[in-house]
Amino acid sequence: MLTELKAGPRVVGAKQTRRALQDGRAVRVYLAEDADPSVTSPIEALCAENGVEIVHVPAMRAMGQACGIAVGAAVAAVVR
Repeated sequence: MLTELKAGPRVVGAKQTRRALQDGRAVRVYLAEDADPSVTSPIEALCAENGVEIVHVPAMRAMGQACGIAVGAAVAAVVR
């Protein structure tokens, strides 16, 4: 599930993902289920508005590792 984040071009974090969604560059968005809903809910709404697929990931830590960062990540996106 997270192999796409490891291999392709991506952005990590709510701000960068929001920008990618607004610019139309986000192909698929990954949301951590254990993240604070106040961070993920606005991103989820933007995905719905823009018709971008959402993939739910069980843990922030696993997503952070897949993105190559030493901390957990609540939100990430594969971009074109």
